[in-house]
Order: sequence, then structure tokens, then C-alpha cells
Amino acid sequence: KEDFEIIDKTQIPNATELKSQDQGRTEEGRWSAPILSLAKKASENLALSYGHALKSASLVGFMSKPVSNDTTAKTSARCHAMEERANLMNMMKLSIKTLIQSALSLGRTLDSDFPPLQQFFVVLEHCLKHGLKVKKTFIGQNKSFFGPLELVEKLCPEASDIATSVKNLPELKTAVGRGRAWLYLALMQKKLADYLKVLLDHKHLLSEFYEPDALMMEEEGAVIVGLLVGLNVIDANLCLKGEDLDSQVGVIDFSLYLKETQDSDGKQDGGITAVLDQKHYVEELNRHLSCTVADLQNKIDCLEKTNSKLQEELAAATDRIGSLQEEQQQLKQQNELIRERSEKSVEVTKEDTKVELDTYKQSRQGLDEMYSDVWKQLKEEKKIRLELEKELELQIGMKTEMEIAMKLLEKDTHEKQDTLVALRQQLEEVKAINLQMFHKSQNAECSLQQKTEAISSFEGKTNEMMSSMKQMEKRLQHAEKARQAAEERCNKMKQELAGRLDSCRQQMSQLDSKCSTLEKELKSEKEQRQTLQRELHQEKDATALLKTELQQMEGLKKELRKLQDEKQQLEKVCEEQEQALQEMGLHLSQSKLKMEDIKEVNKALKGHTWLKDDEATHCKQCDKEFSISRRKHHCRNCGDIFCNTCSSNELALPSYPKPVRVCDTCHTLLLQRCSSNSS
Repeated sequence: KEDFEIIDKTQIPNATELKSQDQGRTEEGRWSAPILSLAKKASENLALSYGHALKSASLVGFMSKPVSNDTTAKTSARCHAMEERANLMNMMKLSIKTLIQSALSLGRTLDSDFPPLQQFFVVLEHCLKHGLKVKKTFIGQNKSFFGPLELVEKLCPEASDIATSVKNLPELKTAVGRGRAWLYLALMQKKLADYLKVLLDHKHLLSEFYEPDALMMEEEGAVIVGLLVGLNVIDANLCLKGEDLDSQVGVIDFSLYLKETQDSDGKQDGGITAVLDQKHYVEELNRHLSCTVADLQNKIDCLEKTNSKLQEELAAATDRIGSLQEEQQQLKQQNELIRERSEKSVEVTKEDTKVELDTYKQSRQGLDEMYSDVWKQLKEEKKIRLELEKELELQIGMKTEMEIAMKLLEKDTHEKQDTLVALRQQLEEVKAINLQMFHKSQNAECSLQQKTEAISSFEGKTNEMMSSMKQMEKRLQHAEKARQAAEERCNKMKQELAGRLDSCRQQMSQLDSKCSTLEKELKSEKEQRQTLQRELHQEKDATALLKTELQQMEGLKKELRKLQDEKQQLEKVCEEQEQALQEMGLHLSQSKLKMEDIKEVNKALKGHTWLKDDEATHCKQCDKEFSISRRKHHCRNCGDIFCNTCSSNELALPSYPKPVRVCDTCHTLLLQRCSSNSS
């Protein structure tokens, strides 16, 4: 069920070949022995699993073996899954060990191009893919390890930042790419082991994504999570923007874990150099130890001196303790005398409070009577004010009606004036039209006379031409015999006559065009004159309207002055009434404040008692139970017990010289009282 990439059968090493290679090699160094042993085990197991997979694939393709029993098939599948889990766990151990060693030897933050880090992510991806269930969708089958990683966001809210940043990356288009980006970010946060541990703690949720024989559902998953804790030592700085995580191929490279040994001569030389280095190191250690022994001896001498000084100080302290004990006895006697005096003063204060209570009751009766009288006066003044407001509203309504009537009259006058002006304009226009028509008729008669004269002249010319034509015809009749000789002359004469006729026609057309242009100019001049006359009439009308408006404005100004005088009188009356009301309100607020002060004093004398610590188990305001973390605090004003949050305020009280702890309710009441007194 695992997706391993196999390029060629010849590239896969068998177990026998690996054993022969290991026997042929020389003995390895101490530092690479555990890594090579783990690599041998992992390669053997992987080779066996690859061999089994290839054999099963070839046999299934060409021949179908008869299955003897279901139990044998199940046992073989379980053994195969066990081998796969063991192989993956061994490879995970190898990759983590090489990654930690290489990172510590480099001593810097790792990039995404670091080969051991890349191989670690490939092996981890194979571990997460082991035993994944295939989900069928409309598009096809889907098998990705990003589904179980999305559960971490619901189980652990700290991983919500990783999930949102992965989803917001536009370059990632597949679920595999998102899963790889999620692993990169978790490793950079150094919380990869914690997130996978949260997943393993909720295996009932993982069962939706993995089969029961999967690596994440068995004990090997817990072992791998324990190994991943060691990666918190590494600092990684991985950039996700430039990499193509969707199309990466996850192939395990065994060349990192199988290292060739050096020659025996080189090893002996390396051993000698190591012994010499150890010798120098031991000599330096001895020198440092001798220096530290000398320093310790000096410190011991100093400690002995300080010890003697401390013994002397101890003796002086014992003498002081004796004198202090004598002073304590004297203070106890004084304390008893003070207690007797305080008890006597308490009795005297109790008698004084009784007398004050009696006086308070008498004063309260008098204040109640005063309050009732003031209340009656207030009601009467309210009635008077309401009546005045009604009268004001009536006057305002009358005033608005008068204004509306004035506006209507003004509109009527304006309309009549407009109609008169319009009638005058129409009369003037009719006169102007009559004049224009008269001028036009005169002009038309003149033009007709000119045209008739031109026509008569043209008719005379045509008559003359006709007479000449008749004479020519007579001559032609006489000269019929010599016609052939004179045909050419006749044609020439006809052509000349046609040219003259064309020239005459052209002159006539030019004269017509000049007449049309002159008529157009006359029309334009007439239109300009009409427009100027209209503008003059409009200016005259505007001046007349402005004069009438000026007269109306003067009348309105007079009315405005009268209304302003009335308004000032009404404002004076309103101000006087408001001042009277404000004075009454001040008297009432003062009497109310006095009543509240008296009530609070009465409550303080009656109800405020100092609660004992044993009586209160919960906070009076928030009802939260007291514990070692939530301690009890007394309010110095009301005497009740509250928690720290409900009694965090401090105020100066008359019975205390400095600011004291007060609960929230007492704090607000005292602040209100102070603000009302100041106002």
C-alpha cells in the first residue's frame, strides 16, 4: 500500500549482496558504527519488502495462485505490514540521528537545501502515508496525508496560524504540497513532536484516515514522536515561496547513511593524533585544576575570617535580644492601660450616638415637612409655566398666519404687475411688426419696379434680335443659290451667338446671387435690431421690478424690527422664568443630597458591620468561591468581604487618614457624592 518509486530492478540491492559487501569491507571507525548498523538493518528490511512486492506484482500479472485459506492471507498481510513499520521506524531513527549530528557539527541554522533535512522530510512523509485510506471523490481517488494534519487545528488552537498561512499560499495547489508546507512550518516552530502527539492521543479521529495496521495507529507512531522531540535542538529557516512543493518526488537516498571506510594505515595515523590531542588536553586540565585549588584555599581563608566576625556579631545580637525582651514587657503593660482607656471611650461614643440618633429623627420630620411644601410650590409653578407655553404657541400660530396672508397678497400684486408688463410688451411688439411690414412692402415695390424695368430692357433687346434674325432669313432666302459657299460663315456666327448667350446667362446668375446675399444681410440686420429692442424692454422691466422689490423690502424691514422687539420682550420673560426654575431645582437637589447623606449615615449606623473571615466563603459581588489563589479582602466602608478584582479601588475615608481599599459599589457611590458636593 506504500507509494515507493522503483526505477529498475537492478538498482534494488538484495539482502545477500548487502551482507557480502559488509563482510568484504574493513572495520569501521567508532563514530560511524551505530549509524552503519542501523543502515544495514533498514536496507535489509527494505530490500526484503521490495523483493516481496516485486514478486507479488510479477506473479499477479502472469499467473493466479489458488488461495488455500483466508487466515494464511491475513497473517501474511500482517507480517508484511509489521516489516514495513519496522523498516520505516529504523529509517526514521537513522535520518533523525544524521540530521542532529550534521546540524551540531555545522553550528548554524539549516536551510531547505540541506540534504539530511530533505531526506528527513521524505522519510517522515513515507511514515505519514503508511496505511492511509483511499478516499473516492467525483474526480477520482484521493490519498494525501494533509487530511489528518488538518485535525491538529481543531485539537490544538496554537496550530491555527500554521493552517491559515498554508491555506493562504497561492503557489500550493495540491493537498500533498500543503501537507509538506505544514511540516516545514511546524519544524520551524519546534512543535512538530507536540502536534503529532496530540494526533496520537485522539486515535479515534485518526481511524477515519488510517487503516488499523498503519504506523500512526500502532506503537511505532509513539516511538517516532518521541524521537522527534530531539529535533527541538535544531534551528531551521525554510523559505516556502520559491520552492515547488507540489511536484517534488519523495525518494529515499541511502548514500547518506552508507559511508565507505578509510584504509587501515590512515586509521592508525588518526588514532596516534587522537592520543596526542588527549595528552595535551589532560595537561591543560591539570594546570586549570591547580589554579582552581589555589583559588579555593584563598576562599577558605577568607571564610574563616568572616566566621570569626560573625561569632562576635552573634554575641552582640544576643545582648540586644535581652534588652528587647525587657522593652517588650514594658510595652505590654502600656498596651493594657491603652485597652482600658479605649473601652471607656467606646462606651462614651455609644451614648453620644444614641443622642445623635434622637436629634436625627427630629430633624428628619422637619425636613419631610419642608420637602412636601417645596413639592407643592413646584407643582403650582409647573402649571403656570404650561399656561404660559400655551399662550406663546397661540401667539406664534397667529404670527405664522399673518405672514402667510402677507405672502399671498405679495404674490397677487406680483402676478398683476407681470400681466401688465406682458401686455405692454405685446403692444410694442405689434407696433414694431406693423412698421416692419410697412418697410418691407415699400422695399418690395421698389424691387418690383427695378425688375420690370430690367425685363422691358431685355424685351427690347430680344425684339431687336428678332428683327435682325428676320432680315438674315430674308438674305438667306435671296442667297439660297450661294448657300454651300456661306455655310461655314453661318456656323461661325452661330457659335459666336451661343457664346454671347452663355455670357449673358452668367451675368444674370451673378446678379441673382448678389440680390440673394443683399436680402440675407437685410434679414440679419433686422433680426439684430429686434434682439436689441427685446433686450432694452427686458432691462426696463428688470429696473421696474427692482424698484418694487426695494419698496417691499423697506416695508418688511419695519415689520422685522417690530417682531424683534416682541421677541426680545418674550425672551426676557422666558429668562426670568428659567432663572426661577433653576433656583427651585437647586433647592430641591440640595435637599435631596441632604436626604441621601442622612440615609447613608443611617445605613452606616444600622447595617454596616465588620464581617468575620469565617462567615464569608464567596465574594459578595461576583459570587466566586475563595481559595488560596483568590484571597479575601474587607471593604473599609461597608465592612463586607470581596475578592481582589471586586475591591481593587482605593479612596480616602474620613475615619482613615490615608487611601484605603474600597469595593466597586462603595467606590461609585462615594465618587458620585464627591461630584455632587463639588457641583
